[in-house]
Amino acid sequence: MPGFNVLTAAHLLLSSSAVLGQTNNSTEDAPIWPLSPPYYPSPRVDGAGDWQEAYAKAKAFVDQLTILEKVNLTTGLGWQQSHCVGNVGAIPRLNFPSLCLQDSPLGVRLANYVSAFPAGMNAAATWDRALMYERGVAMGEEFRGKGANIALGPVAGPLGRHPEGGRNWEGFSVDPWATGIAMWETVKGIQDAGVVATAKHYIGNEQEHFRQADESNGFNTHRQIKESISSNIDERTMHELYLWPFADAVRAGVGAIMCSYQQVNNSYGCQNSRLLNGLLKDELDFQGFVMSDWQAQHSGISSGLAGIDMSMPGDVTFGSGTSYWGANLTLAVLNGTYPEWRLTDQAMRIMAAYYKVGQDPKTFPATNFNSWTLQDFGYEHELVKEGYGRVNYNVDVQANHKSVIRKIGADSTVLLKNVDGTLPLRKVKQIGVFGSDAGEAIYGPNGCSDRSCNNGTLAMGWGSGTSNFPYLITPLEAIKTRAIQDNTIVQSVLHDYAYTQINYTAPQATACLTFVNSNAGEGYISLGGNEGDRNNLTLWNNGDTLIQTVAAHCNNTIVIMHGAGAIEVEAWVDHPNVTAVIFAGMPGQESGNAITDVLFGAVNPSGKLPFTMGKSCKDYGVDIMYEPNGLIPQESFTEGLFIDYRHFDKENIAPRFEFGFGMSYTAFNYSNLIIKKVSSSSYAPFTGFTPAVETANTTGTDPAKFRMPTDITPVPKFLYPYVNLTSLPTPCLSPDVPLSAYNTSARPIPPAGGAPGGNPSLYDVIYEISATITNTGTVAGKEVVQLYLSTGLADDPVNVLRGFDKLEIMPEESRTFRATLNRRDLARWSAVKNDWVVMDVKRVVKVGASSRKLYLSGELN
Repeated sequence: MPGFNVLTAAHLLLSSSAVLGQTNNSTEDAPIWPLSPPYYPSPRVDGAGDWQEAYAKAKAFVDQLTILEKVNLTTGLGWQQSHCVGNVGAIPRLNFPSLCLQDSPLGVRLANYVSAFPAGMNAAATWDRALMYERGVAMGEEFRGKGANIALGPVAGPLGRHPEGGRNWEGFSVDPWATGIAMWETVKGIQDAGVVATAKHYIGNEQEHFRQADESNGFNTHRQIKESISSNIDERTMHELYLWPFADAVRAGVGAIMCSYQQVNNSYGCQNSRLLNGLLKDELDFQGFVMSDWQAQHSGISSGLAGIDMSMPGDVTFGSGTSYWGANLTLAVLNGTYPEWRLTDQAMRIMAAYYKVGQDPKTFPATNFNSWTLQDFGYEHELVKEGYGRVNYNVDVQANHKSVIRKIGADSTVLLKNVDGTLPLRKVKQIGVFGSDAGEAIYGPNGCSDRSCNNGTLAMGWGSGTSNFPYLITPLEAIKTRAIQDNTIVQSVLHDYAYTQINYTAPQATACLTFVNSNAGEGYISLGGNEGDRNNLTLWNNGDTLIQTVAAHCNNTIVIMHGAGAIEVEAWVDHPNVTAVIFAGMPGQESGNAITDVLFGAVNPSGKLPFTMGKSCKDYGVDIMYEPNGLIPQESFTEGLFIDYRHFDKENIAPRFEFGFGMSYTAFNYSNLIIKKVSSSSYAPFTGFTPAVETANTTGTDPAKFRMPTDITPVPKFLYPYVNLTSLPTPCLSPDVPLSAYNTSARPIPPAGGAPGGNPSLYDVIYEISATITNTGTVAGKEVVQLYLSTGLADDPVNVLRGFDKLEIMPEESRTFRATLNRRDLARWSAVKNDWVVMDVKRVVKVGASSRKLYLSGELN
């Protein structure tokens, strides 16, 4: 019957290697690879923490569901088979509509009348918790207004191991502590607006190259590979770097987590039982649901037993009409291959997240947009061109979000150089504006799908992490608007290679504003030979030469960089005519207004770098794997904890601009460090057991009861839960499937577990820190005060960020910086104990303005 193909048993019941979370695939050039250990069974949701009310509502709902309805809730309908990038099946009997899952982490993707927010990187560069939360609320309001139940963001993976990483800008900071704060605030904001947030991409997804074998092989620019790259990560690095911000998201109550494309220790992220069952659901006590990334599911029952709860977008490959789940999952439950309690837990987790954010079918807006067309009319089932009708209702959800977008854009602007108070600009007679990055793209801001071109000002990267611009204020038009007020002449040359015209225009200007950029994005798009990840850290469009040409003719050259992360600036940063340098990141739709606010002094810059700008790409110690080292590429994270500023500190490498650096139009003094111990308690490993699973008998084993009703006309390639068999096949489990995957008995809780986010003892406050910050300048300003911790141990980083706050201070005024250190801040992961430990070593607290400007220090007693 069309529309619900049942795959062969070989597809449904994969080999034990998939179930165990391991892949047995050695080659002559990589004979010994790390393997991810099996971890079973998949822990059940139990209403821990503040999930009790949501759990109770979910149970009342799920108790009413049939097997078919549970399968419908957990399996996507298929690519382009409904309005959103992901939809699960509806439950018409209970008037429960299809859930809509929609990109992206900076706004509603593929829709109109929505906002284009600053990238996550810019939110991190503000170092402002309140702005991070406001951004989350505003985005959540837009998703809700469009009828999207689940927002596919925020991003904690990639963390930023590689400065060239294509999707670093979607995330926040290369530091796990800073990213954890941003995840917390963003999750809280989105979910307070009534939308389920999705923390992604879990975990170790640090480069775009080779994340998917078919994607990589399709470029035909590399050696062909057999499987996706494996990120090989040790337990300490996993816990202290990559898992850390996800723990904060779980503590914040995040409803969904998306598992990633690549392998971790040679097991795919979406069937890795150690990652999903062990670290996430057991140790971190995650109460929501795990969804696969789109086409990241590689097996049927194996992936479910390993811990994923929702298959996205449902089909094996886009538009295939086949699914690992759907009818196959129904069949697996009916013949006893797949435990019904696991299916019930999947549905429970989805509905608990639904109720956690207060959603209700009676009050939540119906989906009123369509991802596949911006026209009013189109196909509900775009893939097969069926269901023509009204699909877009042009609901405007922008409200006044432009104000928070502009504020984040300005507050995330990082002033890197400012010779003799060049900025802010005052009474400028003539301004020269140079570079294509100052102006409108030739096709308009939305002229290339998923922003897959780079010929105008850069305000977001490319890929699924984008949204449509409702408008894009370019720097040139904002500068012209200001120039009219100031009676200033503005001349511009936007062609990056028009050197004759630049040479003529630059000498006339009092200030030469030179705009350059460096772009990056997701790996399914190659732009200028950059397959997601940047090939290097240099400026695009020959930006170095543009700056040098302007500076050769203008003694007041001000460089503004838009970019996906760190940029090499050595070719021109010390040029005597380069008087000021700004990094503006990817600031969204109000880009021009935000940078003009800073350039002319309406806003005193207070952004600080959420990463290090080194002098050379080699300074970072790790590099993208641009060519595979085998049929299954192996990337060993041998640097461990030492990425970005931690590596620079360890190797005593001088950065050009260090992590946490950023200048102001005023100056600040640091004094009076006070350290107060407020608790003498010790860490208590958690003890206890989970409740046993109450098993349920399959409600009927006659497959005829699970066939498609005769009154349904199936849509081609649409994924239904119904089976088309008259008798049940014999279960064909591999003899190597661990019996523990089906274990329903009580089991011990890990010592590092016990509550959402991990052992509650980890979050006990042990120290309170304070310091006095004084504005010694003549204008009001905001200072990002940073707290670092040092143990002096050889296998620890020299300094690790453990606190920050942003203080607004008037001239000659003093304010008190306050921070706390909890037990997790002081602990380290022990692979031997499989738990956190607090070692008896001397610890030094350091407080300052950046990772290299630490003015105050004191020992913890």
